[in-house]
Amino acid sequence: MTTEPPVEPKLVKEHDTLKYSLLGPSLTKSGQDNVDQQKVSEVIYNASKGSKYFNNEEARDKNLTQKIERILDKKKQLEKLDLASDLRKADDYIAELELSRDLSQVVVHIDCDAFYAAVEELDRPELKDLPFSVGKGVLTTCNYHARKFGCRSGMAGFVARKLCPQLIQLPLNFDKYTAKAQEVREIIVDYDPRFESASIDEAYLNITEYCEKNDISPEDAVQQLRREVHEKTKITVSAGIAANAKLAKICSNMNKPNGQFQLPIDRNSIMAFMRDLPTRKVNGIGRVFERELDAIGVKTCGDIYAFRQYLSKLFGDKAFAFLMQCYLGLGRTKIQPAEEYERKSVGTESTFGEMGNPVDLRNKLQATAEELEKDMVRTQFKGRTLCLKVKLHTFEVFTRQMIPPKAIYLADDLYKYSVPMLTKLEQEFPGMKLRLMGLRCTHLVSMKKPDTMAFFGFKKRSTDPSDLGESPTKRKAGVLEDETEQWEAWPDELLFEDAERQEWEDELQELETLSQEIDKRRHHGKEIVPNPKKKDTPEEEWWDCPICTRPQAASEKEFNEHIDLCLSRQTIRDAVQETSESHSREPTPAPKKVKLSNEKGKASKQGDPKQRRLNFG
Repeated sequence: MTTEPPVEPKLVKEHDTLKYSLLGPSLTKSGQDNVDQQKVSEVIYNASKGSKYFNNEEARDKNLTQKIERILDKKKQLEKLDLASDLRKADDYIAELELSRDLSQVVVHIDCDAFYAAVEELDRPELKDLPFSVGKGVLTTCNYHARKFGCRSGMAGFVARKLCPQLIQLPLNFDKYTAKAQEVREIIVDYDPRFESASIDEAYLNITEYCEKNDISPEDAVQQLRREVHEKTKITVSAGIAANAKLAKICSNMNKPNGQFQLPIDRNSIMAFMRDLPTRKVNGIGRVFERELDAIGVKTCGDIYAFRQYLSKLFGDKAFAFLMQCYLGLGRTKIQPAEEYERKSVGTESTFGEMGNPVDLRNKLQATAEELEKDMVRTQFKGRTLCLKVKLHTFEVFTRQMIPPKAIYLADDLYKYSVPMLTKLEQEFPGMKLRLMGLRCTHLVSMKKPDTMAFFGFKKRSTDPSDLGESPTKRKAGVLEDETEQWEAWPDELLFEDAERQEWEDELQELETLSQEIDKRRHHGKEIVPNPKKKDTPEEEWWDCPICTRPQAASEKEFNEHIDLCLSRQTIRDAVQETSESHSREPTPAPKKVKLSNEKGKASKQGDPKQRRLNFG
């Protein structure tokens, strides 16, 4: 009788890390506290084993394992060195960060509970006590009954059905979700007109001013807000209340669903809260970064301090700064509309079934260029750099970029300059088959006209589409209403959050392709629309000056003062004109010739006949 050879410990460990990776980006979602995650990982592992997606994930996991081995080797080398200087620099930086701690603000993170599922349940109340999900190819969300079986957003539909055979899967309806999200926004704008949309179903608010004006505690204000949302929209929201956005985001997940959690706004409470908090709970630390930190011994935010002298050398200065803020529980307190953050790029991409025919690929590229032109026109940008992104049928991702001779935005130009990049990829990978294609413009140039009225000190006329009788259009984060406002650069904190979000997006695309059920309209709540106006805020009225025709604020005193000024200007202008006319009747003396000293000694300077004299009245 033959016995099977024992499995190597290293291979077992690799499979363990792969199984953990296959659990997906939404492992920390609420409603899974009593789920046997080991069983879920086994189901996912066996269901996807042998697929191209599985092979790609296995290769990525091996690459990450090798990277972690390099990190550990470097850490061993650093342990042999004298890092007193690095330790001192880290302590100085911590002291500097402590001075920046702001405990004067109250920031709230609002998160709708199982949003897409909650909206669908309004139309189909019979689903209330049944496990169901939204999204067939890939689950974009599922109700809390389904989560008890281990189902979660970002999971392939066929895997979810193995975990929960009775799972009901509904198709997506983005128009319905967008309309319901707008109802919620119209309520929260009363608590903070400058709230910040993080996605279609979550937002940050700074309610400091609201609480002071209404003489109400933050906890009561949020309780009131949640009650109002439920009464008017029939969906529930959970909330986190804390000193900054990072903490508020963590707290909003503490008492889900339909609950709230307030972290006392004092240093000791914050430090104690962060000490035992797993790093994965922090928005901005995804599966990859979590594994890297875990490998060196950092499992909780409290562990960061003991490794502070190594962090910048192992992960870089930005990661060091981000982790120090996590350890101290620091975050941004400035909350502002999402569209006010500086846009770095404008792009579009789509996932599809395997495609290898050169004609079909060029047709897809043309369609992608047309989609990108729409986004460029909507956001009013041209791009100096054009990037092409493709994902092969093996799930390998490649990007190419080029610099056109001019900034571009039209579909014809986008297509013309991207075709050579596609052709080069076809030469590099003969018989290339794609699953994803995308175009992106970077190094953006605004196409918006400068506001000349604002330049000369006059109030600008409103450009809000609703004021002009136009239908408002959706807009991605990062677009300002006018050029005169200052862009707000993304804080490093948001850069880490964006990286984690990108990891999530890539995961969804791969799972959608694996399931072969692809929604071409997939947005997953990334579209950000401008904040609605407060209902009790009167619309700004403008009176046009009868003299200069420029719009002025509707104030009698200011309007009369402006008219007096315009009349005095008109009087001076008339006097100047009369003087000019009287001078024009007199003979004009011949101008004297003036010799100018120059290299030739003969040249004389004359006025340019094309130039016009400007008169400022």
